[in-house]
Amino acid sequence: MSQEAVSRTTDREAQEARRGREDELRLERFMNNKPPIFNGGYDPDEAQKWIKGIERIFGAMRCQDEHKVRLGGYVLH
Repeated sequence: MSQEAVSRTTDREAQEARRGREDELRLERFMNNKPPIFNGGYDPDEAQKWIKGIERIFGAMRCQDEHKVRLGGYVLH
């Protein structure tokens, strides 16, 4: 492998590791806000209450849409 290819591989691995750490920190921050857990069911009022609680946390975290899906899905049971 050329030195340039090795360098690109090393850079990509470092970037993936950073992204993984950022994801872990984001999840930790999210969970520190004690998000409500949604256990399903057929109560639209409870579902709306859950959404509002989650959106409040997302707003405080200035969460990007791509992260909202992952984090919100984490507290769906």
